[in-house]
Amino acid sequence: MTDSHRPSGAYPMYPSYGNGEAAYPPPPAYEPQRAADEAPGAETWPPPPPQSPPTGPDAGTPKPERRVRRPVALLAAVAIVAAAVGGGTATLIGSHLDGSTAPTASGSAVSGTTVSQSSAGTVAGVAAAVSPAIVEISATSSAGEATGSGVVVTADGEIVTNNHVISGASQIEVALSTGKTYTADVVGTDADKDLALIKLQGASGLKTATLGDSSSLRVGDEVVAIGSPEGLTGTVTSGIVSALDRDVTVAKDEDQGQGQQQRQQGGGNWPFEFGGQQFNGDTGTSKTTYKAIQTDASLNPGNSGGALINMSGEIVGINSAMYSPSSTSTSGSSSAGSVGLGFAIPVDTVKADLDTLRAGNGS
Repeated sequence: MTDSHRPSGAYPMYPSYGNGEAAYPPPPAYEPQRAADEAPGAETWPPPPPQSPPTGPDAGTPKPERRVRRPVALLAAVAIVAAAVGGGTATLIGSHLDGSTAPTASGSAVSGTTVSQSSAGTVAGVAAAVSPAIVEISATSSAGEATGSGVVVTADGEIVTNNHVISGASQIEVALSTGKTYTADVVGTDADKDLALIKLQGASGLKTATLGDSSSLRVGDEVVAIGSPEGLTGTVTSGIVSALDRDVTVAKDEDQGQGQQQRQQGGGNWPFEFGGQQFNGDTGTSKTTYKAIQTDASLNPGNSGGALINMSGEIVGINSAMYSPSSTSTSGSSSAGSVGLGFAIPVDTVKADLDTLRAGNGS
């Protein structure tokens, strides 16, 4: 029998009649707790009041002792939720710290080439992105065949190149980086700027280049050159911007231009002047001068009309001239490769001249 937890004297006093079970009021169901100084077996007076027996479906079944645990369970649940939210936050932050970007809604396609984020700033990334928009141009004339390069600027086949690449040509064939070839027509030329615009026949869906901003170039910026030197399609070289605003003079008239193309095909170099001196041949009497970007990226015959590209994959210049020293040996042979003096027409000049070229006007 479980002792009552009520101390002695904690019960109200009632008059008592009779003894045992006949007593009124009846004795309590549980023996009251005795005082500390009471001897065992001593009667407590007065006796405690009666307690009503339990009723209902659970009558007679002892109820377990009730313990309050809800606050603890609630705190545990909150802790679990906080851990889940915190883990998700940590994952989100980690995705940004490791260099990746959070998913964004897709938008309209951007025209021109782009360099993937993982390859941005690398020569390999620039080459992979821009090479499909660089073509090889073969121009045939009565003087023979010359090879140059060009840059695709529209999906239906508009291509920017140097005027001296196609000057005087009776037929122009263009090979894409995929190997597919097209016949091209001359749309417009500007001999003063050594620029030309040609258009492929029946082309569509071509990979195009993005024209950048040459005014933002600084000396020391990394650049990539892509073209078809000596007919080697898709050749990639790299270097830096060595100088800006160089005054470069090149041949202007068709006869002289076609002559320099023929020298290109034979392994020679196209002529230009700088600082009052002529290099790589005689530029003749009909010439033009423009401000050029100087680069040490290797340029060779056949790079004319190709692209000079920044590390974001944007065209910043059209390669147009190079210096290649020649030396005469005892055997009478002369040879020359690029020694790091190449020149390109700034792309801002190209963009300013595009409407004139498209209209078929020029100098």
